[in-house]
This record gives sequence, C-alpha cells and structure tokens, in this order.
Amino acid sequence: MKWFIASDLHGSAYYGERVLNAYERERADRLLLLGDLLNHGPRNGLPKGYDPMTLAELLNAKQRDIVAVRGNCDSEVDQMILSFPMMADSALLSVGKHLVFATHGHLFNNDRLPPLHDGDILLHGHTHLALCEPHAGYTYLNPGSPTFPHDDFRGYLLLEDGTFAWKTLDGETVRTFRIPDDV
Repeated sequence: MKWFIASDLHGSAYYGERVLNAYERERADRLLLLGDLLNHGPRNGLPKGYDPMTLAELLNAKQRDIVAVRGNCDSEVDQMILSFPMMADSALLSVGKHLVFATHGHLFNNDRLPPLHDGDILLHGHTHLALCEPHAGYTYLNPGSPTFPHDDFRGYLLLEDGTFAWKTLDGETVRTFRIPDDV
C-alpha cells in the first residue's frame, strides 16, 4: 500500500489543493493527515489562500481515502464540516514487523513517547519541520508543513514498501528513509 502523508494545512485552500493534486499525481492508495487541518491557530498569521470551508470541501471529496488524526488546532466544530473522522489522537500503520505510530505531535512526541518497540516509527507533524531523526530504539519522522514550513520545505511524505520519501509539492524527492529489516 502506498501512503501519502501530509500535516498542518491550517485552513489554506491554496496549499490544500496543491497537496491533493500531488496526491492524485502520486496515485497513492490512502491519504494520512496528521492534524491541524482547518484552523490557522492563534500564533500563526493567515496563510495564503486561507479558506477553511473550501479546504473542507476539497478534503470531503476524498473522504474515502483519508485517515486523519486530531491536531492541537482541530476541534469538534471542524469535525462537524468534515465527512471523515479526524478526532482520534493517533493512528497505527503496520509496515512489515514494524509499527508506525502516527499522531499530530502535541500529545506524543520525542519528549513523551507512545509505547514503541525497537525499529518502530514515531510519525508526527506539529513542529512544521521536515525531519528524520534516529533515536535509540525508534526513528522520528515529520512531513513538515506545506502551509507554514519552518524550514522552507513545502511538501509531503510518501510511504511505500518500507521506504519514506520526502517530496516537494512539485514531486521532487529530497530525502528518503528505509525502515531497517533487521531490527
């Protein structure tokens, strides 16, 4: 299965549409959204193309493909206009004998780990930084934010056959990480 992973759209219909265009171009099987979908948050300015209702319509058109988790800027009000569940704090993906613990990052993160086994992946957004950090026993990955990147990377992650690829919104691969088979 090919997973397309994005986070922190923060109500931008402009970047949301670019993400969904990339999703179509990649021909992924599922779209995993790591929270902060519709609200820009009180610490952020208004993003380019801020239009939460239009973004909700764009996402709702893909409702059968979406697995989503709740971010710190998401609320029950957001759930009322979205046609897919997005209030869970985490989602679990199985990749071979490894677990990918997907969450937003405000509840579980490097400072407050979920239960993980050696070789598992902690996957979250929240920091708006595209990262791949190996730690003792697990690896932390972050797709960054296409709307408010803190590192100039506007893109997404693809997960296919045990390999994560960070790609720009135009589809250029900038980094990859393969889940080790021997752990």
